[in-house]
Amino acid sequence: MVEAQYKKYILNFKSPSGTSRGILRTKETWYLIIKNSESVGVGECGILRGLSYDDRPDYEEKLKWTCANIHKGPEFLWEALIEYPSIQAGVEMAFLSLRGSDPFTLFSSQFTEAQGIIQINGLVWMGDEQFMKDQIHEKLEAGFNCIKMKIGAIDFNEEFKLLSSIRNQFDKDAITLRVDANGGFAFAKAKEVLSQLATLDIHSIEQPIAVNHWEEMGELCATTPVPIALDEELIGVVDVTKKRLLLQTINPQYIILKPSFIGGFRGSEQWIDIAETENIGWWITSALESNIGLNAIAQWTYKLKAKGPQGLGTGSLFTNNITSPLEVKNGTLQINPKMHWDFKFN
Repeated sequence: MVEAQYKKYILNFKSPSGTSRGILRTKETWYLIIKNSESVGVGECGILRGLSYDDRPDYEEKLKWTCANIHKGPEFLWEALIEYPSIQAGVEMAFLSLRGSDPFTLFSSQFTEAQGIIQINGLVWMGDEQFMKDQIHEKLEAGFNCIKMKIGAIDFNEEFKLLSSIRNQFDKDAITLRVDANGGFAFAKAKEVLSQLATLDIHSIEQPIAVNHWEEMGELCATTPVPIALDEELIGVVDVTKKRLLLQTINPQYIILKPSFIGGFRGSEQWIDIAETENIGWWITSALESNIGLNAIAQWTYKLKAKGPQGLGTGSLFTNNITSPLEVKNGTLQINPKMHWDFKFN
């Protein structure tokens, strides 16, 4: 008989992290712990207030309901929780954890055996010019060859100068540059921004305009000199038919998959199947989960043989993250076999 409980955990950022929606200082997350007579498993329900589709007042009530119905299994729960993608993700992780060789091995691979690595991008958060400069220098010193910079917080001309300073030192073969606008530009401004970014050999721009403007986003994707990646646009689209319609209407160059936002691994794989049919590229990004969720997403990412740098470098952002063997080294995420998990199941 499977039993379940949940517990809340507040992650504290080492320094306030800026997005186009404001400053993040803390991050709420929820652990779903399941047990049977032989094993224990854990999953993370990684909600992000103000952005997650399931950010609603009855969230904790739905976690209680999930625990009460845990015996019905992951298939039933995934369908029943279709409006709660972060809980879908946590349930998936918990059952995979329960059935793994240990609670922290969900997908056995060379990665989990500390013999494989995942290339990741170095994330530069929004802030004043000096703060962003310092982050860029830090990422380059740490051996990243793919830098992702969030834009839209300060004057774009200043952000353009920062990007130019990297490109003046390193060409596109040495450093890949990605930018993330978080939907921060108006349509007309986005066209102007895309033209400017094209002069810097930018790999891609995430979500240049706000969500739910399919026709305008489609026009941008059809004419852009810089490849466009959809991110927030995927949130809340839970029906497979609508997923296909969205990708066929907008026809982006890339989509970015955040399992906690889009229905876990199963929901993400639906997007991947459609994207590959439509010849759309993709990569995977964590959504500020703790190391519990990041570990599960990383193992799944490795299993998928995802190409290029992934967005899985967020584990070092917090002062009180769960101690784990996950380690960022030379622009990669890997397992350090000398480090161990410190997670309390009770």
